[in-house]
Amino acid sequence: MKLLKHTSFLIVMLIVMASFSQCSSAQKLQTKAPTQFGDVYCQTWVAGIKGGGSGINIFIPVMDKTIQLDSVYFRGKATKLEVNSSETPLYIGRFKTGFNEHKDIIMSSDSNEEYGNKLPEKAVKIPFDLKDDECVVSYIKDNKTLYYKISNVQQKEPLNYPSAPSRETIKGI
Repeated sequence: MKLLKHTSFLIVMLIVMASFSQCSSAQKLQTKAPTQFGDVYCQTWVAGIKGGGSGINIFIPVMDKTIQLDSVYFRGKATKLEVNSSETPLYIGRFKTGFNEHKDIIMSSDSNEEYGNKLPEKAVKIPFDLKDDECVVSYIKDNKTLYYKISNVQQKEPLNYPSAPSRETIKGI
């Protein structure tokens, strides 16, 4: 009797474990590239005025116009891709960073005075474990969203935009 209870418990546990092993929240990466990619690179930028913002852009040239890339996952963030249509389509992902942002927070005992404060953005965990020189692009094929990892993303020199000329400089011209 005791052996029968023990065996039935093991069988039930085996069935439960097998049913959970089929669930997976990780996205499946494709091994074959959907198109031929050019030299993928990223470039950071900083505005020339205090509080003007900063960010990083990733540039993904593709050789085939028939493929439509949707989003990019890079350095712990995700964004939709814009396409710069030319002879060779160039997809651009734009990520804002917190450096050089205007942070004007009103702290008051009267909560009505704090009305205009921005809420902090909640960090979103991306479903991929990537190195700094890797990104994942999503694309749609046959009404299914598929993912492909691109390695060796080159880091180009940062763009440091100059600040606007002062009013005195403009008046003197």
